Amino acid sequence: MSSNTLSAVLEKQICHLCLNDFPCGYGSWRKTKDRTGGAETENTDVLLDLLSCPHSPWRLDESWSPQASALRRLAVLTPEPLHADFVYSYFSTLRIVDKGVSVIDDGLLKFSKLEELVLSANKISEVPTENLPGTLRILELRANRLVALNSLTKRPSPHLQYLGLGSNSLGSHEDVIHLTGRHWPQLVCLDLSDCEFQAQQALLHALSTLPCLRTLVLEGNPLTLVPSYPGFTVDSLPLLSCLDGSWISPDERHRFRGLAKMNDLIVDWASATVSVGRMRGISDPLMSADENTPDFPVVTYSYFITYVFFSHQTCANQKVNSESKFHAAATEDISSDVDLQSNRNCERETYKSETRDLMVNTEETCYDIVGEPRHSTPKLTWSECMDFSDTQTYIVGDLGSFKKFLNQGLNLRIEEEKVLSWPATSEEVPVAKPSRNVKEKKGGKGKESPVKSGSTKDKSKDKKKKSVPELVHDAPVRRILGSVHVSLQSLVKGGEKVDVLCDFGTLHTEVEATQTLEKKLKEDKKKEEKESKRRGGGKGKGRKGSEVDVHTDNCVSIRLEPVTVELSVRLEKWKSASEATKLSHQTS
Repeated sequence: MSSNTLSAVLEKQICHLCLNDFPCGYGSWRKTKDRTGGAETENTDVLLDLLSCPHSPWRLDESWSPQASALRRLAVLTPEPLHADFVYSYFSTLRIVDKGVSVIDDGLLKFSKLEELVLSANKISEVPTENLPGTLRILELRANRLVALNSLTKRPSPHLQYLGLGSNSLGSHEDVIHLTGRHWPQLVCLDLSDCEFQAQQALLHALSTLPCLRTLVLEGNPLTLVPSYPGFTVDSLPLLSCLDGSWISPDERHRFRGLAKMNDLIVDWASATVSVGRMRGISDPLMSADENTPDFPVVTYSYFITYVFFSHQTCANQKVNSESKFHAAATEDISSDVDLQSNRNCERETYKSETRDLMVNTEETCYDIVGEPRHSTPKLTWSECMDFSDTQTYIVGDLGSFKKFLNQGLNLRIEEEKVLSWPATSEEVPVAKPSRNVKEKKGGKGKESPVKSGSTKDKSKDKKKKSVPELVHDAPVRRILGSVHVSLQSLVKGGEKVDVLCDFGTLHTEVEATQTLEKKLKEDKKKEEKESKRRGGGKGKGRKGSEVDVHTDNCVSIRLEPVTVELSVRLEKWKSASEATKLSHQTS
C-alpha cells in the first residue's frame, strides 16, 4: 500500500493512538479482580490522567479527529480490546491536512459512519466519488491540485451539504456545468474562493439551480473584480443568506433589485482608477549651489512618479511612440548646435555621452524589462510639497491576468530629471561687445548729456533683453531616486479601495550637491585659518567656535526628511441597480 494514499495515512494516525498499548488496552498494568495490587498495576483514574495531563509523554496530538480522544478513553475504560471494525465505524470526522495525500482509495469506505472529511493542503488531483462513504455531509478539498470537477460528479454523495473547493485551478466552462442542482440537491454551503472563475453570468445561472444553497464564497475569483459584483450575485440568488462571509441585509437586496434582469449591462471587465497625490520630503537639489558657479550651463530639475499598471498593449505602443519622438527631437537639437566654442564643445560632448548611456538604461527599464507601459505623472519643479493630482483609469478585460497582477502588487518609483541648457550660438558673442565699445567712446570722460543718458538707459534695456540668450536644451538625464512596493491583494479579497502613504525613506536628490557642500566646508575652514593667522594665535578659541557654528548650520540645511507619496487605487463597484443604469447611459 503506497504511503500517499488516504487509507495509509489514516492507518498511521490510528496506530499512533496506541489503543492496545499502555496506558490504553488490556495489559498487565490494568487492575482486575485477579490482580488487585502490585507495583506494576495502575488505577483507571491514573491511566486516564496519563492521557490528558499536559506533561504526560502519552498525551498525543488528536486534532485530526474529535473522536480520537474519546476512543483512547474508551480503550482505557473497556475491559476488552477494541476490534478494528468498531474503531473504523467510531469515526465521524477526519481532518487530514497537509499530509501529502494524492489518492483517495477505497480504504476510506471502511469508515462507514463518516460525515465530515477535511483534506485541505494535499496533492489530490481527482476525487473518485465511488470511494466516498454515502454518509458524507461535509467535504473540504481546499488547496489541492484539482483542475476539473468531472470525477467529483460521476457518483456525487446524495447527502452532501458542504463542499469546499477553494484555492484550486477551477474555472472552466465544464466546471460550471458540474455545479448544478442535478448533482448536489442538498448542498447548502459552497466555497469557490480563490479559484479562476471569470464568466459571472454562466456561473450564477448554474448556481441558481441549487435549491438549498444559502452560503456562497466567491472572493478571490477574477469575476469579483467587475463593477457588477456583488450586486448581480445578490439579485441572481434570491435565497442566498450569506455571501463571502457577510450576511446579506434586506437593504442590500433592495438596492440591487432588478440588476439580474439587466443582462446587457453585465460585462466581464474591470475598471481601476489610480491616483497619485502629493509628494513631500524631497530636498532642494540647488540648496548648496556655489556662488562661483558659472552661468552656463543652466541646470533645471524636475520630479515625477512612474508606475506600471496592468493595461492593454495598445497603450504601451502609444507611450513608446511618444517617447521616441521626444528623444528624436532632442537629438536634432543637439546635432544642430555645432558652432560653440571648443571648450564648451568638450563639456557638452561629455554630458551627451553620459546622457545617452543613462537614457538607454532608462528606456530598457521602462519597456523592455517590464513589458508593460510605464505611466509617468506630470513633471513638476522642486517644491516642499509637489501635488501631482494625477488620475488614470484603466479598463481591463483579461480578468485572470489582472488578478495575478493585483496579487503581485504595484511598484511605485520617484524619478528625477536633470536638463542642461546652453546659449544658442547666434546669441553668444555679439551681445556684450557693442555695449563695451559705446561706453569706451562716448563715456570715457564721465560726462553724459541728458540725451545720451536717456539713450544709455534705452540701450541698457535693450541689453537686458538681448542678455537673455536663447537656450538650447540637452537631452534630459533621468535618475531613479527610490522605489517602493504597494500591496494590492486586498482588492482581490473583496476590498474596493487601497489608500496608502508610500514611505520611500530619506533620499538624496543629487550626489554632486553633497560633494559641493563638502568642498564649501573645506574652503570655509581654510579661509578662517588664514584669517586667524593674520589676527594672531590668541583667537584660536573663537576660530573653533566659528567652526562649530559652520558645521551646525550646514548640518541643519542638509537634514533630510522621509519622502512620502500619496497613492490611491480604487475598483469601480456599482452600489445599486439605479447607479448601474446611470453609468451605462453615460458610457453609451
